[in-house]
Amino acid sequence: MAVKLLEKFLDFFFPKICLGCKKEGCYLCPDCQETIEVFSSHKKWRGEFLDDLYFATDYKSPLLKKLVRLYKYSPFIKDLSKDLSFLIIKHFKLLEKSPNFKKENFLILPIPLEKRRLRWRGFNQAEEIAKILAAFFQIPLVLNILERKKATLPQVNLTEKERKENIQDAFFVKKKEKISGKNVLLIDDIFTTGSTLEEAAKVLKEAGAKKVIGIVIAKAQILEDKV
Repeated sequence: MAVKLLEKFLDFFFPKICLGCKKEGCYLCPDCQETIEVFSSHKKWRGEFLDDLYFATDYKSPLLKKLVRLYKYSPFIKDLSKDLSFLIIKHFKLLEKSPNFKKENFLILPIPLEKRRLRWRGFNQAEEIAKILAAFFQIPLVLNILERKKATLPQVNLTEKERKENIQDAFFVKKKEKISGKNVLLIDDIFTTGSTLEEAAKVLKEAGAKKVIGIVIAKAQILEDKV
């Protein structure tokens, strides 16, 4: 109750404004949301450990880049998780043959955030998206299983080779019995080189996961777009 009253107070004195057109009421109005192209077909991608990758769009839209920047960096607008997750949900709704992750007994896991960065941001952006997708797909959200075991540099200004080296051996699975024999949806925000998802998928496969599929908002063009 107290949280809802606080939200109403903040909305009254600090109304949400569309980050595209400045209309009051939300951070991304329906008209501006329509300017971000969401794919209606699945562009299959397979890595060394990642079995497939779903992404709603390319990371080209200036508006999308603005949304992601304000979500991940100051002022850390946590509510943007809803608008960004909606793009992913819209992608699955547009697919001619949408996968049935519930029938295939998938679990959903977010890429864990390094503790220092979690304190700085106040939330794990991948986890917030994973919560919404877990409700949409009606599959279990599993937290505190895939964890970080070392601090890493932000991937944003690193080359593809540096990203792989930076993220190598960064993850571990705390309770392997929770993963063994299961299928996993691995959630992150933006896919650039795939180093983070691949490294996480590797440790999940080593822990006994049968299949690991990545889901992100957008796929960036290597050496052209960075997050």
